[in-house]
Amino acid sequence: MPENRRGSQTVGKITNQQVSELRIPEQKKFHGKPFPLVVGASRLGNVSSALEWVESHTDDFEEILVEYGAIVFRGFPLKDPRDFDAFVKAFGGEALDYVGGAAPRTVVTGNVFTANEAPPDQLIPFHHEMAQVPTFPSRLFFYCDVEPSCGGQTPLALSHVVYRQMQERHPYFVSQLEKHGVRYTRVLPDGDDPSSPIGRGWQSTFQTSNRAEAEVKARSQGTSVTWLDSGCLKTVTAPLPAVRLEGRTGLKTWFNSVIAAYRGWRDSRNCAEKAVTLGDGSSMPPEIMNDLDTVFNDVAVAVTWQKGDVILVDNRLVLHARRSFTPPRRILACLIK
Repeated sequence: MPENRRGSQTVGKITNQQVSELRIPEQKKFHGKPFPLVVGASRLGNVSSALEWVESHTDDFEEILVEYGAIVFRGFPLKDPRDFDAFVKAFGGEALDYVGGAAPRTVVTGNVFTANEAPPDQLIPFHHEMAQVPTFPSRLFFYCDVEPSCGGQTPLALSHVVYRQMQERHPYFVSQLEKHGVRYTRVLPDGDDPSSPIGRGWQSTFQTSNRAEAEVKARSQGTSVTWLDSGCLKTVTAPLPAVRLEGRTGLKTWFNSVIAAYRGWRDSRNCAEKAVTLGDGSSMPPEIMNDLDTVFNDVAVAVTWQKGDVILVDNRLVLHARRSFTPPRRILACLIK
């Protein structure tokens, strides 16, 4: 069972008799702080009171996210996707259109859509959301509408911790990443393919059924395109940063989808090992990719979902993934500019 614990001075700004900091078994400590932060609200009786609490602390949440990277909200009175949509909107910020993303998704209500709908037996490796395009969300919200019976966690990893460990273990490779960046190559199907974790069709990806308009949108992101005889669209990004200096913390972050592409961009159209290269075209060394898996396994935190949970992730500071699961499971998401 989670236990109440006295929060830090920053967390103390948002806690009161109704909301308290919790400790759960899955948390790990980095630099003396629990990750992720978990807050519980067993005494908030209705959605309106939860929204009022959020709206009164929006500036505090910005500060807390920089300090902790991710927040789990547990026990809040959020019963359905509409409650979740209202909860997200209470934080402020504008929803980001999912243009250029690879995952198949379905709009549920308002700004809420399903998380990656890849088959339940497939693992989704670590990534920063939409790191393969220039415009990515600043924050992610996930909501547990139906908790999985087994598995299905959304593991989290602090990006600066991953960077530091990789820089210590493979300094030359990391220097090449910083020098050249990375390119992502993907073949988008003609129409959504729900059997693939990257099965979002070119129509859904660029939100148009017009080829010329899709080309314009792709090229505006610095992505080159080639139409294939099958009707599929091959996209190749310009070199994108794989390491970023986070201005709010002064720390370098492992901001990329390298392992997600190398391990997960595999289907009838795509070869995962060729899906990501250094910006100069060099292949990713398999032994280093194996060690990157080890680093993620060491630092990851996988919170077991409970019905009604919300996880708020700073997408510039924290990577996320998805474990395989036994259905049913329904996790919803919202992306914020």
